[in-house]
Amino acid sequence: MRTPTERPPCRWSRVGGQSTVEFIVLALVLIPLLLTVPLIGKYMDLAQTTTSASRYVAFEGMVHHGSSLHPWKSDAALAVEVRRRFFSNNDAPIKRDDVAGDFNAHRNPLWFDHRGDALLPSFASNVSASSQRESLELPFGAAYASGMGLSRTNLHTGIARVTVADVEGLAPFDMLGLAMQRSTTVLVDPWSASGPNAVRSAVRNDGWNPLGHFPYRPLEALVTPIEPFVAVLEGASAPEIGRVDPDFVPPDRIR
Repeated sequence: MRTPTERPPCRWSRVGGQSTVEFIVLALVLIPLLLTVPLIGKYMDLAQTTTSASRYVAFEGMVHHGSSLHPWKSDAALAVEVRRRFFSNNDAPIKRDDVAGDFNAHRNPLWFDHRGDALLPSFASNVSASSQRESLELPFGAAYASGMGLSRTNLHTGIARVTVADVEGLAPFDMLGLAMQRSTTVLVDPWSASGPNAVRSAVRNDGWNPLGHFPYRPLEALVTPIEPFVAVLEGASAPEIGRVDPDFVPPDRIR
């Protein structure tokens, strides 16, 4: 029996202690989760930026291709532009020979971990870019391209690579060694002519190639000796071997 001075155990104290234990257990689970979710979002943003950078490198080939007046850009020059224009601060101006510096004023404010350390501590070491040029190896296409003086290195691939620094004190990101690589391939120098003269010059480029599109030189050599005799005939004219009229439209097609 309970004496009049004894008190029953407090139910609310038991409930409060249980809630404290549950809160501590949940905190041990939720705190790493709260640190991880923003970090994953930053990784996804870096991956999207890497994709955009690879597109930039690829589309630079459309301007600086083999037949353009501008030379190809080196991988070193492309890497410098990519670091400053894509992986630097968002309000970075687009200037020539502008280099991204390894200080916070040039860094994207989003790409820092929970300790305030930069995910890209060194632009030169963590960000790189390169390009590759390939040719379409088609037997008949190669013969025609050679005969017309066309470039065959038309597939231009832009590659961007990013190495993300590990996050100290946050497993498993402290030993992740995350690296991202994205590539984009475009068709550059698509054999488009600037006008009728360009078409005429390409078609008449190599008239001796028997596998070419228009081997008119042998026929021209045969016709040249008989041209004086043809001129004697009234109303006759020598055939114009190798004549190319890119803009010629038959009369029945004109309305």
